Amino acid sequence: MLWLGMVAGVVAGNAAAHAAGLNAFRVYVATLLLILPALAGARLLHVALHWPLYRANPRRIWDRSDGGAAQYGGLVAVPLSVPLLAALGVPLGAFWDVATVTILVGMILTRVGCLLHGCCAGRASEAWCSVRLPDHAGVWAKRIPTQCFEALWAALLLAAAVAVWPRLPFPGALFLVVVIGYASGRLVLESLRERRPGAARFSAYHGFSVALVLVSLAALTARWPK
Repeated sequence: MLWLGMVAGVVAGNAAAHAAGLNAFRVYVATLLLILPALAGARLLHVALHWPLYRANPRRIWDRSDGGAAQYGGLVAVPLSVPLLAALGVPLGAFWDVATVTILVGMILTRVGCLLHGCCAGRASEAWCSVRLPDHAGVWAKRIPTQCFEALWAALLLAAAVAVWPRLPFPGALFLVVVIGYASGRLVLESLRERRPGAARFSAYHGFSVALVLVSLAALTARWPK
């Protein structure tokens, strides 16, 4: 599902690049080159946040069958894109507006994969929305289907992004608006996920979400026409 998400996201991004009047081939090349460090960053952030599990067996770090990736780690692609896009002659802000479509489409399908695999599972609950699902260890229980909620949130953000994109005042604004929207939703969803024994209520992902909202709001405010 991760592979399908990336393929569908790249196809959607290509259509978005054409719609935005960008050089779609250069956007395509940049996207493919940035996917690799994004995947590596997502994996390394997951490893860093679960270091006790990997310290004793470093070979597991790059074991693809082991699973595990932290989506926020993929944001390492943003600073790496600056020299790459300059070399390709693609505007930075306009590229990340297009990449927003790529990311959201990919996220929808990837979260379906999370649901099937049991990772990112919701906590056990008797709430009306609970569904009998496994966690990453294969333990079945009635759980809040956080993977479905996140896929739905990504779909809503995608629909909103398509609607507001033409009305935004500068290239890159769409990316910042969607980052604020996703991180705000992630704050709620993170609190609904199953926690490891002994883990604090306020996780590193909560911290990343708060930081992204504040940084994106500051950037949006600074760039917004007075």
